[in-house]
Amino acid sequence: MDTSTGQLIVVALGGNAISQPDEVGRVEQQFANSRITAKALADLIEQGNQLVITHGNGPQIGNFLLRNDAAAGAIYPLPMEVALAHVQGGMGFMIAQTLTNELYQRGHDRTVAALMTTVLVDRNDPAFGDPTKPIGRFLDKEEADQLSGAEGWDIKEIKPGKFRRVVPSPMPLKIMEMDNIRRGVGAGALLVTCGGGGIPVIRREDGELRSARAVIDKDLVSALLAAELGADALIILTNVDRVCLNFGQPDQKSVDHMSISEARAWLADGQFPAGSMGPKIRAAIDFLSKSHHDRASVYIGPQDRSTDILSGQVGTCISR
Repeated sequence: MDTSTGQLIVVALGGNAISQPDEVGRVEQQFANSRITAKALADLIEQGNQLVITHGNGPQIGNFLLRNDAAAGAIYPLPMEVALAHVQGGMGFMIAQTLTNELYQRGHDRTVAALMTTVLVDRNDPAFGDPTKPIGRFLDKEEADQLSGAEGWDIKEIKPGKFRRVVPSPMPLKIMEMDNIRRGVGAGALLVTCGGGGIPVIRREDGELRSARAVIDKDLVSALLAAELGADALIILTNVDRVCLNFGQPDQKSVDHMSISEARAWLADGQFPAGSMGPKIRAAIDFLSKSHHDRASVYIGPQDRSTDILSGQVGTCISR
């Protein structure tokens, strides 16, 4: 392998890296998408970089909970936190196996490991009273009304005529397995961790941990992970070539590079909505604010061109 780059990089995969929006999301489709994603990750590894991989789970957890509710008359339903653990394990398995196989086909006998991860949140976080995190597939108005009434789901209109279920999304405070992750990274392991933003837990007054029924934003957890590890870079892989200003408008403009101060100003100006690019820009600001590396950078770009993102051919770079 080329070791000329040699960066420690946290790579955050979107849920669409495993399930495409226009697909049903069957297991064979998820494996096929994981194999494509694995090629992009292997390209980064072959440059000499050490990766710690995170991933979203919006489409997957939504489908799991829908299946959960549909089967309620035949078998006991699983609470959200256990569903999150199931999805984190299943997606971690697919990413780890496909990347292990891709590296093996390239002549590198390395095993990628998926680590189950929990993340501490504040039990008094106001997010618990204001669900905003979209999960699952898009619904039309008839489906949204039916599920809202029959299942008691909180549902919001994300796009005109398009609805999704929303759940609480508290701020991540601490990755509980951080010491284990550090040891693995220190030993040179390739890890998949903080899947779906991690399983949220709260600490009770007696000191015990209990799970919380919520979904944490994976980009914010990825920023926390990157800062805690002292990573050189955070790469957020998504389905756009570059971050844009005035997105979807006639005067839309792509941004190749932005400073942290520009990112803050444009975020405050409403350029990056909470339901799309907003969490990614917030994650970039969080990581760069906490990082001790003067040259730390955040890259946002398409998941099939990971090495091109690092070389500046595509994507948006955010730095101090």
